[in-house]
Amino acid sequence: MGALVGLVLMLMGRPTARLAADLTGVSAADTVVDVGCGPGSAVREAVRRGAAATGVDPAPVMLRLARMFTPDGSVAWTTGTAERVPLSDQSATVVWSLATVHHWQDVDAGLNEAARLLVPGGRMLAVERQTKPGATGLASHGWTRQQADAFAELCRSSGFADVTVGAHKAGRRDVWAVLAVRR
Repeated sequence: MGALVGLVLMLMGRPTARLAADLTGVSAADTVVDVGCGPGSAVREAVRRGAAATGVDPAPVMLRLARMFTPDGSVAWTTGTAERVPLSDQSATVVWSLATVHHWQDVDAGLNEAARLLVPGGRMLAVERQTKPGATGLASHGWTRQQADAFAELCRSSGFADVTVGAHKAGRRDVWAVLAVRR
């Protein structure tokens, strides 16, 4: 059952993975850290574009699936959370979290951790599905416009610069993307 769920998540995540790589301009010059990588679609997209990449997820089952879907060993995988990523300071040029910020336990700590991981000038990206105010259950997994703006403001107060909020399409899905640069 877990493999089936992972396969569905992987297929659903491909449009968001392409969007993330496009918005951050990922290239061979980059080292990407995907926080909440799930089965690894976005990490593999970064590698396809020439970047070095590490997938981080708190769920061992997701990391097992990610390894299974990436048999060539081109990606490093590690257990961690947004608030505690077991990687060195300034080890990334891009940190992204795709459809997972709404799961973070402590958003301020997650942003501080992203800033710690990024080199000066590094890019941080968060992408969440657009939701309506008052949504419940699975329909609430994402952000309203107000939540996207609030996250952007938290990025600014955490020391990020050039913070933008944009509405985008990821396949058939409407998403919010918050892009920021570490000072």
